[in-house]
Amino acid sequence: MASLHESTLKTDVSAELLIAHIVQIHASVCKLESLRPSKQVNTLFTHLVKLCIPSSSIDITALPEETQLIRQSLITLCGKAEGLLELEFSTFLSKLPQPLNNLNLFPYYGNYVKLANLEYNILSDNGVVQPKKLAFIGSGPLPLSTLILATHHMKSTCFDNFDIDESANAAARQLVASDNELQRRVKFHTHDVMEVRDKLGEYDCIFLAALVGMNKVEKVKILGHVRKYMKKGGTLLVRSVKGARAFLYPVVEEEALLGFEVLTIFHPTNEVINSIILARKPVV
Repeated sequence: MASLHESTLKTDVSAELLIAHIVQIHASVCKLESLRPSKQVNTLFTHLVKLCIPSSSIDITALPEETQLIRQSLITLCGKAEGLLELEFSTFLSKLPQPLNNLNLFPYYGNYVKLANLEYNILSDNGVVQPKKLAFIGSGPLPLSTLILATHHMKSTCFDNFDIDESANAAARQLVASDNELQRRVKFHTHDVMEVRDKLGEYDCIFLAALVGMNKVEKVKILGHVRKYMKKGGTLLVRSVKGARAFLYPVVEEEALLGFEVLTIFHPTNEVINSIILARKPVV
């Protein structure tokens, strides 16, 4: 949830106290009439993120079933709130004369910049510098990761963005339409990734957004599908989380990447919430 990143709290919180606070926030969020951006919605989710970012002794796998259900509910609620926030800003930016020159008006733009820089550096360190074609699965209505990578890091790469929601893609297309050069290289496709097969074999690098596959079973199924159809030697970048950040996003365990060669796993400790897993489909 790059859109909800906030500065790191410096104090560690006991697992018991942390969970108590999170459960309280979940109860408050469930009482909201809407998850559309508002002072109340922003305050609750900002508080949640600030609780979850710092290092914690919490063991997500050991949580009781009731807490696991709350965690899964929070991931879903956070995803919906993030989507609504991004859709509102994408629509707003598209009405400006030069929308792509005003992306920094989005309140969490700086966090996307840090995440994109981190991911590009990890790709570069592993020999992926200027891929010819890149797929981003789960791009959303405000595809900041694609836009930052395409304009600052991968200036010749062609990006195919996949999202299951046509309204999200329509908003994203409207943003990109303001730049002819970018529009030529950045495309948006409305598909469930499980329905995309041979086309996955066209890409040198595939990004899997954190909220594509909302639980372990879905994530493993999607990863298996992508591995089956992506090109041999192709690179897969998967976003995950560690520790209490798992109340915000699904966790991707290394064993979920069966059939891949895992190149590196990086867990940020700053305001960048997402962990990064870089893997490669073996050539043979």
